[in-house]
Amino acid sequence: MSIKHQRRTREHIIHHDPYYFLYILLILFQAIMMYSYHSLPLRISLLMIIPAIKAQYFLAATYDAANFFDDFTFFTAADPTEGYVVYEPLAAAEEAGLVSTANNQVYLGVDHTTLNPSGGRESVRLSSNQAWSKGVFIADIEHMPGGICGIWPAFWMFGPNWPNSGEIDIIEGVNLGTTDTITLHTAAGCTVSNVNSQSGTTTLTTNCNQDNASTGCSVSTSNNLNYGTGFNAIGGGVYAMQWATTGIYVWFWPRGSIPADITANDIDVSSWGTPLATFTGSGCNFDTSFANQNIVFDTTFCGTWAGTVWSSGSCASAASTCDAYVAENPSVFSNAYWLINYVQVWQ
Repeated sequence: MSIKHQRRTREHIIHHDPYYFLYILLILFQAIMMYSYHSLPLRISLLMIIPAIKAQYFLAATYDAANFFDDFTFFTAADPTEGYVVYEPLAAAEEAGLVSTANNQVYLGVDHTTLNPSGGRESVRLSSNQAWSKGVFIADIEHMPGGICGIWPAFWMFGPNWPNSGEIDIIEGVNLGTTDTITLHTAAGCTVSNVNSQSGTTTLTTNCNQDNASTGCSVSTSNNLNYGTGFNAIGGGVYAMQWATTGIYVWFWPRGSIPADITANDIDVSSWGTPLATFTGSGCNFDTSFANQNIVFDTTFCGTWAGTVWSSGSCASAASTCDAYVAENPSVFSNAYWLINYVQVWQ
């Protein structure tokens, strides 16, 4: 390895690994403790300092009403999940009232007036222009789609050459679902455990390449305040996702319980308590299974999840197929919108 490459590698570690300085401090602490064995006051002083050490993250980006539509790209191709949807570009979405900003909030909605739209119901899917590797990703969301037959909303991240760069689904659900499902999708060779999640979180699958990554490794949650109708009733809340070498962790706080360090823009992940979902374990290399992730918000209809489970749920009594219901009932989707206060990236 050249000296220049060694220097770049060290700089990358310093700037992108929030635990770098913690490692150095712990090494120094161990050395000092060895040499201060007979100095009790010095040892006590050192022990008092250690709890104050925390992983340092710095605010790298904020997406909000001031820049959201400049820093996100509108996806307009056919829906990869085969939904009954037409994704509109920015100009058309603005003209149709699908997107807007007001009161320092970002609105992302769907068409809720057109009967039997040709090719699918109009909606939007936006991806951040910048891709990210590792860090803490925080979204303050006041309202989301959900609790409606035919709907499939998601807040997620993915990398190029899917699934080789991974996918992280932070908020996702379908139809009349009342709780969040959190999922990772990867290439072969990533198996996780979920041993440190909150009570009520259930591990559904542990192989993140399950069904050639279409299913992935997934956990279901039991708190009906973290998704859909219950989420909207309390004014939403904050989701945070930490992507680190040791794993991927997701937290949620209802509107009235958001940690003070988040509202103060001085985050301390170590103070957040047990995550809602934890994906860790030696069976997955989180440095290589996930890379260059773009942040995505979208709302689709039916498709390979909401449409596939249609016949097995209570929505089937309303129409024979998911597509038929979405086409014939535009007004039920007036509440199918995202209202985003901000998204932050910390690294």
